[in-house]
Order: sequence, then structure tokens, then C-alpha cells
Amino acid sequence: MRYQLTDLKLFLEIAQARNLSAAAAALHITAPSASYRLKNLEQALGVALFVRSARGMELSDAGMAMLEHVREIFESIERMHGDVTRFSSGLKGHVRVAANSSSLNGFATASIGRFLLLNPDVDAEIEERQSETIPAAVLAREVDIGIFAGSTEVAGLNVQRYAVDRLMIVVPSDHWLAGEPEIRLGAALEFDFVCMSRTSSNFLFLRDMAARTGRPLKARLHAPSFEAVFALVAAGLGVALAPTSVLASKPPGVQAVSLAEPWARRELNLATRADSRLPGFASALVTHLLEDPCVSATRGDVAD
Repeated sequence: MRYQLTDLKLFLEIAQARNLSAAAAALHITAPSASYRLKNLEQALGVALFVRSARGMELSDAGMAMLEHVREIFESIERMHGDVTRFSSGLKGHVRVAANSSSLNGFATASIGRFLLLNPDVDAEIEERQSETIPAAVLAREVDIGIFAGSTEVAGLNVQRYAVDRLMIVVPSDHWLAGEPEIRLGAALEFDFVCMSRTSSNFLFLRDMAARTGRPLKARLHAPSFEAVFALVAAGLGVALAPTSVLASKPPGVQAVSLAEPWARRELNLATRADSRLPGFASALVTHLLEDPCVSATRGDVAD
């Protein structure tokens, strides 16, 4: 039985987008053409790969089984591409990275940017996710490299220590908390918070930690970046939760206060699949991420 790579790529795009039109657009083909290709693929296999629902196109049991194989096929193609193109000048390829908010904003984005400048024929897809979901995404081949906070029980991964960060409460300089050497989260929850976007892993983590205290999080407004959050804090609209790695962008008029919480110290880890040999360009990026002086210097942090 023969399959066209375009059909398998279409299947993968539909599985990710849960929408045929969006998948067709990603492949630059028409929706009717995508529908025709999917129908032919399902007929060739003799099974339905998707179930139509109110939430979109959900994978059937057969589709779930096929998804793992299709991801492995494209991973092998990418690896083949990397192995062959190493004989030409420079690295070439596409790498997918998922990281939590602190990793992206404090370390990874800038580090990946420096790598791409040195390797103009490599491009990257960077996605923010919650730390708890990243190891499984790496194992499922949704991404090539994952950076997340804390440990994981997901088996089948190579996990390396990436960086150490610390979460702080950022307040206006004239706020009464600014004079405290250290506070608990409960003290900060007395005030309005300026938060990152509702889908940001930083906000979702703050929401979860507030819930553990049994006190409500008073999210007065959400902002798209830490720079915007800090500006709003400086304007007196509330306090914020932020990692030390992004505090260099804070403006005058705000101050960071230490959190006396065991979870405030965030150990960040980098994961790849244990049973997969990464293409040369992806392996080079892993090495770059781990050896970046701005990142590796933080690993000297000693636990409290």
C-alpha cells in the first residue's frame, strides 16, 4: 500500500488543528482538495481516522494509532534531511520547541534567536505550554525539544538540567510590600494582580498556587508581555508574579520582593526523546541551549 507524503502531512495538520479548512490552509491547498485527499486516505486504510464533533475533528481510535506512526515518519524524514545536508555547508532544518513562560521569556527565546542568527538555514517553531504538559508532548513527538519547570514522571525522555530561576512578586516602589525582605503568596493576594494573558503558563501557575492557599486571585487585568505587566505595575494598577530572569526589563518605579515559598525556586529542565536520534541541527540547538553562558551561569544556584 502506498501513501503520498502530502496526504500524511494533511492528516497530521488536521490532527493538530482539529479543523480541515485550517489544515488545508497550512498546506496551501483548497478545502475541497483536502477533503478529497482525506477521504481517499481513509478508504485506502479501510477506517475512519476522524470523528466529527461540536469541538471539530477528533481523532478516532484508529486515528490515534496512526498519529504516532505518522509523527515517527516525519521525524525520520527530518533526521534524514539533517544527515544528508550536513555534507553541504552549514546546518539546515526545522526544529520545534515547547517551553513554559519563564523559560521562554527569560532564557530560551533569546538563546534560540542567537542560534538562528548563526545558522540561517535553520528555522524554529516555538510554542508556550504549561510545564506539566511539555514532557508528554516531547514523548508524543509533538515537539522535538521541551523546556519545563520541575521534575517529570514521564518515562522515555532524556532530561537535562537547563537553568535555575526564582519567582518574585513585583510591586510599585512605594507599595508597603516593597519594604518587606520576604513575603508569602497570601500577603500578595490581598492586592489586585496584573497578570500575563489567560493562556500564559505564568498566569495558570499563579492561579493554581493561589487556589492552594484557599484565597482568591484578584486578576484586575491581563497583559501580553512582562514588559507590559511591569509598566502597569509601575502605574499602580496592581502587583505581579514574575521570574528573576525577566526583571532586567522592569522600568523605574517597581521593585521585586522575594517569595518565601518552596515552589518559588524553579529548576528548569530540558527534555528530548530517549529513543530518538535528533537531526544534527536539532542536536546542535540542544547543545547551544545548554551551553549558552547566560543560561549555564544560573545552574550554580544553590537550593535554599
